[in-house]
Parts: sequence; C-alpha cells; structure tokens
Amino acid sequence: MEFLGQKTLPHGTTFDGTVVGGLSGITYDPDRRLYYVICDDRSVRGSARFYTVRIALSVSGIRDVKIVDVQSLLDVSGKPFGRDDPDHQPAVIAPDPEGIAFDVARQQLYWSSEGFNTLDPWIRIAGLDGGHRGEFCLPGNLTLSRDQRRGARPNGSLEGLALSPDGRFLYAAMEDPLWEDGDRAHAGGGALIRITKFDVECRKPVAQYGYQVESAPPGTEGNGVSDIVAVSDDVLLVMERAGSRKLKLQVRLFRADLTGATDISGFDSVPSSVPPLPKRPVADLAAIPALGTPDNVEGLTLGPVLPDGRRSMVLVSDDNFSDRQISQFLAFAL
Repeated sequence: MEFLGQKTLPHGTTFDGTVVGGLSGITYDPDRRLYYVICDDRSVRGSARFYTVRIALSVSGIRDVKIVDVQSLLDVSGKPFGRDDPDHQPAVIAPDPEGIAFDVARQQLYWSSEGFNTLDPWIRIAGLDGGHRGEFCLPGNLTLSRDQRRGARPNGSLEGLALSPDGRFLYAAMEDPLWEDGDRAHAGGGALIRITKFDVECRKPVAQYGYQVESAPPGTEGNGVSDIVAVSDDVLLVMERAGSRKLKLQVRLFRADLTGATDISGFDSVPSSVPPLPKRPVADLAAIPALGTPDNVEGLTLGPVLPDGRRSMVLVSDDNFSDRQISQFLAFAL
C-alpha cells in the first residue's frame, strides 16, 4: 500500500438539510464513478441515510471531495425510520447503520445495522433511491443479546460488509465477539470475531469463519473490526480499529485468506482447536508519517484503477458529530 493523500470535510458541513457526519461505511460504483457513504445518525438530526460522493482521485492524491446527493434509507413501509411516529424521537426506533456494499450487477445496496435498543441487527437491501428491497436471513447467533450470555453484544455486531468480486457472496463481519466466544480484545489479549458468508441469491447464510483480532495496542482500551473489503473471491482485507476515551486511535489492515477456511457455524462457542482465518499485516496507519494521526476510521472500499495500473482504495472516518473529531477521506494505491 502507498498513501496518496487525504481530504477533510469541515465540521458541521450540511447538505440538503442534513448534517454531514457519522460516516461509517463506504462503497464504490464504478459505472457512475461515485461513492456511497452510509451515515449512522440515530438522532433528531435526521434518519438513517447515505450520501453520494464524488471524489477527484489520482496518483497525486485527493483533489476534491464533493457531496452530490443524500438519500434516506427507507423502512418496509417506504418511509424514513422514525419520521412516521410523532410520539417518538428517531433515536428511539431508528437502526444503527454501519456497513454498506454496492452490487454492480443488481444495481442495489446492501447495508447493515448493528442493532439498537429493541432492534436486532440486520442486513437489508436498498435501491439507489433508498427504497427497501428485502432482507437477508441472519443466523440465530447474531441476534442481539438480551441476557449478556449468548448472542451479539450491543454496539458490537454487524460492522463491515463486503461483496465478493463475482457477486455471489456477501461477507458480514462482527466488530466484537459473540458473548459465548469470549471477551473483547483488550491490552492483555486478542479476541475471536465471526465473519458470516451469505449467498446473495437466496439471502441466507452458508458459512461462518473465525477471525482473530489483535490485542489492543498500548494507549488504547479495546480493538475490533470496523470494516472489510473483498480484494478477490478468496481474500478479504480486514480493518481493525483500536481507540480510547482520549481519542487515541490506531488503525491497522490485515489480509485474511478464505481458502480452505473452517466453517464454524455449527459451534455455539468456537473451541481453541479450530484455527481462525490465516492473516498477515498489510499496513499500520499510525506508522505513515505523511498521513499524520488517523481519526475514527470506520469504512473502506476499493476504488477505480489508477492511471499507472494500480487499484485505489479509499477509507473514511466517523466524526460522531463531534467537533473533537473529523470526517476524513484517505486514499491509497494497492
């Protein structure tokens, strides 16, 4: 990987009546040469939505980032989440959008919510107009935990989505382990999270794989998976993000190989004898002097092929709508 450059949106940027922030996932549309960036806003600022972004990118870096459209992600009734119930704030009944992946062949988006309050995690399908087109069937172990003994942790479930290049499979990565798979990654040790493989045609899970998250680096309090991208039908690029209450962040990328991987979907908890996906380090963003300090990077996607033949990759950060953080777009060449 070679770092090409970055661009930051000013805090409080607005577009079409919405505050631009909470950018949690990004995906690329090669036909239109546009990016779709999902927003995890659950407040009264607006409903779940995604922005359409044009990024002027070259081997010299990012010249410009321009927002050209915003679309609400609609519920099954065709309405924005939270807007149809005057007795409740959107934050009470809205999802928590995190992952997004564009399907070129089917011209639709897959987006994940990691669950919030009484809502379980989901993976839904949307048109480019935000309209609801269906939902994937999740395995039972991804249900949000109600007793803190089994299932997904609140604010730690479906964080990253990746569509295989052949368009047959969708991969969904957890941020943290299931309760039955052990503790979150911390300074004293790593953690095992699950990556679920779905058949796109039938919208059902066909396998789960274990991925070993690194222990939290010094100065941080935890570590988890924030996004994934499929660089081939058998290889995932996995982004691990560690942070702390003081906003010290460390973002690292790893290559995970799915070839011959063990399906762990039949295990309530994964035994130590079952090997996780083979992985190797690719990059540590904190070790790139020209980048400076990475912010709360949560999304990544492969972009267009550069003039020199290399593939571009774009990362985006979630500012949590805080003036202490930034909405940051980072460009790399592979």
